[in-house]
Amino acid sequence: MEEALRPHDLGATQWYILHQLARVGPTMQRELAPLLQIERATVSIIVSTLVRKGLVEQVPSDLDQRQKLLRLTPAGTKLWGELPDLAFIHDEAFSGFSEADIETTARVLRAATERLNLQLKGKTA
Repeated sequence: MEEALRPHDLGATQWYILHQLARVGPTMQRELAPLLQIERATVSIIVSTLVRKGLVEQVPSDLDQRQKLLRLTPAGTKLWGELPDLAFIHDEAFSGFSEADIETTARVLRAATERLNLQLKGKTA
């Protein structure tokens, strides 16, 4: 994935944010941390980079002016249309596995990550 994105000056997490905005549409910034399983501070840094590149814009939410709604800019939409199809990664990695197996694995890994994060927070608090 990194190799396919390098010519476009994007990292994997930047791609995931662009993917969310291109496929789902405008998204509240606070929704990205749990969605991507990364810290809010990390999301802020990555979003700031995408804003600086002119690919994403942050606008105040209509419901709460303190919250930031993210959406693709015209340049972001154009870049998204030029990016290579990364479906081959999913196809290569998961071919031969049933959807049930994939979902079970994802569920177990999410739960394990959550437990480790809770354990880490408990020790640092």
